[in-house]
Amino acid sequence: MSQHTLTLLRFTYKKLKEKLTVSDSKKLFHEKFPYVIPGLYKRIADEMLVELNLLNHQNEFTQDFLFCVGLTETFKELMKGYQPEKHLDLLFESLCSSTNFEAKEINEISQKSQKEFKDKTSTDIVKLLIEKSNSKLYPSRILNLGIYILISNAQDLKKKNESDINKMISDIFEQLNLSANKAEKDIGIYKSSISKMEQAKELIEELRIKNKKKDEN
Repeated sequence: MSQHTLTLLRFTYKKLKEKLTVSDSKKLFHEKFPYVIPGLYKRIADEMLVELNLLNHQNEFTQDFLFCVGLTETFKELMKGYQPEKHLDLLFESLCSSTNFEAKEINEISQKSQKEFKDKTSTDIVKLLIEKSNSKLYPSRILNLGIYILISNAQDLKKKNESDINKMISDIFEQLNLSANKAEKDIGIYKSSISKMEQAKELIEELRIKNKKKDEN
């Protein structure tokens, strides 16, 4: 039996027997994803792994549809431009499996839920959110972003100004008995991360073109 197989078996046994530490999850992740992650995306992957590991330790945490939408869609958004693109499915699967989550199940729940909320007005989305949500949602950054993403797809949202949108989002979180202030902070950081990623990618591309021209000269 190879060393690689033995390592996986040891971690699998530990997964079944007890909660994985962050260190355990990181080791298992690198066993499952044996590729170098570009620096621009490494921080995102590290943060997601730690967050998922910590959530898995919370007894009150439940993997509901809002968490699934938040995880799949923030991963897609923050990993835009990742190369090679063919590694993305394995990267997501490795993040999930190394923290005791099932990537396939999460993707299926996310896709099904987004179809349910598709082509609806903000009023319909709010009503559906309240109907489908558990009475006791476990508050997390990923869940907050799942709610935000579903609301952002409302048909009538483009007609509203930013102030009205923020007020609507705040009201929804209060109706769901979640902290509107925490949600506002999470959404703000998420938007900022997307903006910073775009700026970094543009800078990298500019430097690449500049270096290419130098080589040609």
